[in-house]
Amino acid sequence: MATIDVSPPAERNAPPGGKLSQYNWIGGSLGWVWLVIIMLPIYWMVITSLKTSSNYFDTNALLPPRNPTLDNYRLVIQSHIVRYFLNGVIVTLGAVVPAVAISFMAAYAIVRGVGNRWLRAVNSLFLTGLAIPLQAVIIPIYLIIIRLDLYDTLLAIVLPSISFAIPLSVLVLSNFIRDVPRELFESMRIDGASEWGTLWRLVFPLTRPALITVAVYNGIGIWNGLLLPLVLTQSPGRRTVPLALADFQGQANVNLAAVTLTLLPIIILYAIGRRQLQNGLTAGFSK
Repeated sequence: MATIDVSPPAERNAPPGGKLSQYNWIGGSLGWVWLVIIMLPIYWMVITSLKTSSNYFDTNALLPPRNPTLDNYRLVIQSHIVRYFLNGVIVTLGAVVPAVAISFMAAYAIVRGVGNRWLRAVNSLFLTGLAIPLQAVIIPIYLIIIRLDLYDTLLAIVLPSISFAIPLSVLVLSNFIRDVPRELFESMRIDGASEWGTLWRLVFPLTRPALITVAVYNGIGIWNGLLLPLVLTQSPGRRTVPLALADFQGQANVNLAAVTLTLLPIIILYAIGRRQLQNGLTAGFSK
């Protein structure tokens, strides 16, 4: 006699091992291990910044302090760290905003003008810029800044930062713009939109994840930059945060408090744009 399977469809189609077998336990476990490896130095840095020098040597390095103190942070704030933060914000915004705007328009021109030899040459020039490290041209940059009478100014940091942020930004944005369907461009052209109108009314909303991606990536790199402020500035009033950390060398607890304050803008920026950053890093290279 034939038997009739009266179990629900979900159970009949379930894999032999059940629903739990669908999860990648090995990958998940390795992910948690990697999270612990990443978070352990940050945890140690934070708890150490809350200790005094005597408590640091008397207690276990990984145990929280019994009597936490904010004296290290108070000393850092009294050491003009706010001025250094302001300089870092001015340099970062002053470099990221123009670099992203220029890269966005350049990427659009490169993608839309595929048959133009001049634009192909410009694209090759941008790609060549990816192969030139900052350390290799720091002396010519220094001499140019001296000739322009910009030495020991924040603008001396902003201008080279813009030039080194453009090549990678153009590469990411151009690959992202290529994924925009051609039918949408044709529709905008039929509606009578100009290239400028197509750029801001069509391409800009669709490429917002990529724009946030390059803005966050360049912002983190410029905020953490040390070489340009070290070579192109001299006075304490022009220092940025990474260069100012040298003032706290030899004071481990105070130095870690300064590093913790330095990381806060980066963590906040990543928390805000995390999803857009992940989408922008992958969507432009889907083809």
